[in-house]
Amino acid sequence: MDKIFPRNEHTVERALRVILGLAVLSLAFIGPKTPWAYLGVVPLLTGALGSCPLYTLFGLSTCSVSQKKLA
Repeated sequence: MDKIFPRNEHTVERALRVILGLAVLSLAFIGPKTPWAYLGVVPLLTGALGSCPLYTLFGLSTCSVSQKKLA
């Protein structure tokens, strides 16, 4: 699973992404009820998985855990 979703988010960032995702997603149900609120699923999923596809694409990481390269 680490090859598909490498861990590249710090624990604090993961928590913030989950909170932000839930807040934006809640707008679809109790806020202005716009379909754009379903975009809150993106930070919710990236926070839950601990892997951001854009970070992987650009080679970034905020995770303090050193990752071993597998040959």
